[in-house]
Formats: sequence, structure tokens, C-alpha cells
Amino acid sequence: MASDKELADFLASVEKRAFKQTVYAVRDDDAALDIMQDAMIKLAEKYANAPAAELPLLFQRILQNTMRDFFRRQKVRNTWVSLFSSFTGPDDDEFDLLEALAPENSALRSESGEEQLEREQVRQLIDDELQKLPARQREAFLMRYWEDMDVAETAAAMGCSAGSVKTHCSRAVHALARALKAKGVSL
Repeated sequence: MASDKELADFLASVEKRAFKQTVYAVRDDDAALDIMQDAMIKLAEKYANAPAAELPLLFQRILQNTMRDFFRRQKVRNTWVSLFSSFTGPDDDEFDLLEALAPENSALRSESGEEQLEREQVRQLIDDELQKLPARQREAFLMRYWEDMDVAETAAAMGCSAGSVKTHCSRAVHALARALKAKGVSL
């Protein structure tokens, strides 16, 4: 069991690295600070009695889950904001909803409904396959390719060697490619 001092020392030692990792993910300093502090509080509240050796992995998992929660909330907020903002015009008194929703020129549209649907289905397939990956492979893949962290940063965040990160990423890429190819998706 970690003592209060061990927990405080651990949190002080990972504070800067966790903040940097979170800033890379969310691209907003204020949100990153909130996420990092939430993760630290969750660790202190729920796992204060955990052995000191387990704190790095527990904290990393809590931090990753807190970031995912942030992105889920952002996605919901953005959906509602975009839905309601599309019903306003430059001058609300003379705004006509039917005119706003009518396509201006079919030649100017960049993507048809069919193309949008296909793109969304491929994105969903990729997301589903990502969820099927083993946790360490998914974590390494997301940190390296989604959060744009380099190998050394990913290794430090995951608490493993650079070689392990490369192995996890390679296996994740190959597994995703096989799964998507089997479903008829070529990227």
C-alpha cells in the first residue's frame, strides 16, 4: 500500500509528463489541466491504498479514460451546437429555414449523401476494430498515431521500452489492416 507521501511524490513526478500528454491529445491547455487534475483526484480517491508499484499503470489508465470522457462530451456538445447553429442566419428576422437547407448548386457540393454515408461507415468500422485490439496495442497505436506522440514519449507514458511501443504499434497496424481488408475496406 502506498503511503500518502508516496502518492504525493508519484503525482508530483508525473505531473508535467501527464500535462504534456494531455495537451497533445486535446490541444487546449485549460482543458488538459482540468483532465489531468481530474485523473489525479480519481487516483487519490479510488486507489490511494494501491501498492506504489501499481500507481503508474493505474494513473495512465485513469488519464486515458478521462481524456476519452472529455472527447465524448465534446462530441455531444459539438453535435448540439452544430444542429442549432445551422438554424440561424445572418439576420434572424429574414431567415428562411427552407432556403438555408436547399442546396445552392449541386455542382458545388463536395460530397454526396452516399459518399458521406460510406465515409461514416468506414470510420465506424475502424473505430470498432480499434476497440477489439488488446489494450496495450490500442493504447500505443492511439498515442503514436492519433495523439502524435513520438516513440520515447509513448514509452514513457506507457511505462515500457521504446521497442515494446514499436512492437505494439506494428501489431496494431497489421491487425487493423487484416480486419479492415477482411471487411472489404482498402485504405
